[in-house]
Amino acid sequence: MTIRHHYNPNFIHHQKSKILPFIREVVFGVEDGMVSTLGALTGIATATGDYFIIVLSGVVVIAVESISMGVGSYLSNKSERDVDLRKIHEEKQELKKFPKEEKEELRAIYIEDGWPADLAHTMAETASQNKDLFLKEMTVHELAVMPVEDHHPVRNGIVMFFSYVIGGMTPLVPYLLFPITYALPLSIIITLVGLFFVGVGTTKFTKRKWWKAGLEMFGLASIAALIGYVVGQGAEYLMR
Repeated sequence: MTIRHHYNPNFIHHQKSKILPFIREVVFGVEDGMVSTLGALTGIATATGDYFIIVLSGVVVIAVESISMGVGSYLSNKSERDVDLRKIHEEKQELKKFPKEEKEELRAIYIEDGWPADLAHTMAETASQNKDLFLKEMTVHELAVMPVEDHHPVRNGIVMFFSYVIGGMTPLVPYLLFPITYALPLSIIITLVGLFFVGVGTTKFTKRKWWKAGLEMFGLASIAALIGYVVGQGAEYLMR
């Protein structure tokens, strides 16, 4: 007898997306690359008006910040994984030394989660008979730690690096193609529009309204560009 499993293919937990596991790195990297580079270029362009300095500064910002962000993502994710590994190791020691107390703790957790007392007792008793299952249950329910296999520090770092480069190149490209007079407003417009669509793109994986997500990104980037412009104008005034 074949059992048919009905599900909605539009639900994200039924989709095999290559981006979803790294959504934090993609959004963070692209957004930060766009905003920080736009702010820097806008400030430098308004302060100096020097094509070479603007382009050089943009390249330096993207190169340094992308590497920094990639390394930072790797180290932070690796540190998080190492902390989880220590928690699991310590929990394993407690299960070995205090099996009865840990079994009672697991039973209490099941009851707190809403399971009937008799069923919670049976589940805790069953789990305690299997070392691997016992550790898995305590890791998930007590420590709230997901399997360490779900951590990919190297991949996270690489995704963050390239996401920042892509984001950072967006405000820089106009300066590579046009004179400063045209490049400055184009850089701001293209970046702000790009950030709007980045926000819209996140709604593929969330239930937020597309225009709200887009405007949120747009608004934050506008503030960064404005700050860059103000700082640039201030620097130009002081350099006179």
